[in-house]
Amino acid sequence: MSATNFTTTIKVDQSPEEVFNAITNVRGWWSEEIEGNTTKLNDEFEYHYEDVHRCKVKLIEVIPNKKIVWLVEKNYFKFTEDKTEWTGTKPTFEISEQDGKTELRFTHFGLVPEYECFDICKEGWTNYIQNSLLKLITTGKGAPNASGKPQTETEKKLSSK
Repeated sequence: MSATNFTTTIKVDQSPEEVFNAITNVRGWWSEEIEGNTTKLNDEFEYHYEDVHRCKVKLIEVIPNKKIVWLVEKNYFKFTEDKTEWTGTKPTFEISEQDGKTELRFTHFGLVPEYECFDICKEGWTNYIQNSLLKLITTGKGAPNASGKPQTETEKKLSSK
């Protein structure tokens, strides 16, 4: 695995099944503004956050309680010169048991430091995985974004432009 792809990891007391179910509840941790299905192989969904970020995602690998791989089929960022950054990248969720806990390793394969969006995306993913998804797994309530409800400082700045 390349060290240049963005990766973050959390460990929880909940079962691999509970972690898997939380990940597939994308509206519960990433955005309430998801259109489409987010749970099974070949499901497709569209994400948008105001006029700042839009993308179309397809689930290309789903192994219950172990792994989920998304393929970003289309992407648009308001704040990058290259409007296709993320297109063709693979956000990947790997679930394993470690020392009596469940570990979730999130790697966004293709999200590399050379990308103009890297720092903003790193901040966003860190928030959504380490904060919102973690809360959804451990308490049953995440902190997804919604129209007019930015979750990170960068989202607040970009929304106000």
